[in-house]
This record gives sequence, C-alpha cells and structure tokens, in this order.
Amino acid sequence: MGRLKKKFQFLSFWSNDEKFIDFLEHIEVIISKILSLAMVALIISATGHLLVFLCKELLFDPELIFKDTLFEIFGLFLNLLIALELLENISAYLRKHVIQIELVIVTSLIAVARKIILFNLDKKSGIDLMGLALALFALAISYWIIRYTNSNRNDDYH
Repeated sequence: MGRLKKKFQFLSFWSNDEKFIDFLEHIEVIISKILSLAMVALIISATGHLLVFLCKELLFDPELIFKDTLFEIFGLFLNLLIALELLENISAYLRKHVIQIELVIVTSLIAVARKIILFNLDKKSGIDLMGLALALFALAISYWIIRYTNSNRNDDYH
C-alpha cells in the first residue's frame, strides 16, 4: 500500500502544473548561476590574457603597438566588454527571472560594432560591410523602439 501511495504522490507532483513550473524555475536558476560563475572565470582569464599581451607588446616591441596589434588590442577589449554585458544579462535574469531584451540588444550592438571596428577590407567585401551596417541599423532601431516603449510605460506609472 505504501508503494502505491508513493507512486501516486510522484505522479501527482508531475501532473501539477504549478509544482512542475516551480521545479523548472529552480533548474533555470541553477543553470544561470553555473553560467554566471563560468562567465566570471572567463572574464578573469581574458583580463589576465589581455594584461599579459599588453605587457609583452609595450615592453618588448613598443613600435608595433601602433600598427597591427592595435586592432588586436581593441578586439580583446571589446571581447571583455561583450563578456561583461553577457554577465550583466545573466545577473539581471537571476534578479528578476526575466530576460531583459534591452540588455540583449545592447550586447548585440556591441558585438556588431566590434565586427565593424575590426573589419578588414582586404579580406572582406563591401557586401559584408553593408550586411553589418544593416544589422547595426536594425539593432539600433530595435533598441530605440524598446527604449521609447519603456519610457512611455514608466511615464504612465508616475
């Protein structure tokens, strides 16, 4: 009789939508925490890599820093900025349990801007640059729409 009762309780747990949703939310929070810790480790590692790279370039070949490696340094800085934005996205999700689309679009804007800043016309075509420009334009319009909508919503509450 005890086994049957346990099986019934197990089935009732999985058939109860509210309990199942709570279970899924706990899983999401655990995964978000793991992702945030992994992102922190990645950011620390990338920062160390950047500092070592800068020290090598400045100490051993100060003339090259103003030529080819400058774009590589910009790329490393922008990669760190994107990683920080991703960490902010994860942190915001942990705080509010909602994905904030404005943060996602800002992160995407930074990523596309990075591509444009590091764009190499010798290896890429003008069509590639136009595609990036179109993506940047679409993201900028999306960001403006969301900001405009959020500011109107905030004005309605005050």
